[in-house]
Amino acid sequence: MKSIEEKRAEFRRLHESGCFGLPNPWDIGTAKYLQHLGFKAIATTSAGFAFSRGLSDGAVTRDDMLAHIKELVEATDIPVNADFENGYADDPNWVAENARLCAETGVAGLSIEDAADRMESPLYDVNLAVERIHAVREALQDTGSIK
Repeated sequence: MKSIEEKRAEFRRLHESGCFGLPNPWDIGTAKYLQHLGFKAIATTSAGFAFSRGLSDGAVTRDDMLAHIKELVEATDIPVNADFENGYADDPNWVAENARLCAETGVAGLSIEDAADRMESPLYDVNLAVERIHAVREALQDTGSIK
């Protein structure tokens, strides 16, 4: 198996080379099958994983999602990008801590949504959204997960 660092470097090269397919497996079986088909990377699907558990999108706990992400990372030899909901927090410091935990699973990348999931305000205020992303980037740089 490739190391986490090798998978992250490979994921960066894929981004630098232009467009590439990034399918979304919902379990180990589909992850392995997509690798077998020749995909160079995969991305988790929070909705797909939730639905496979009989839950609605957004109903999977952070710890269950972290375990699922780690499972996919360990099952394949290709980079995995994590669909990490809204980072499982509103506060920038908590989003950063949760992103650090996600990086510890061995993912090559992660996506943080800007949805606040509130009826009155479905998206985060732009300033808060920017603050959240800056906090995540700083936390990941501090761990050496990104450069």
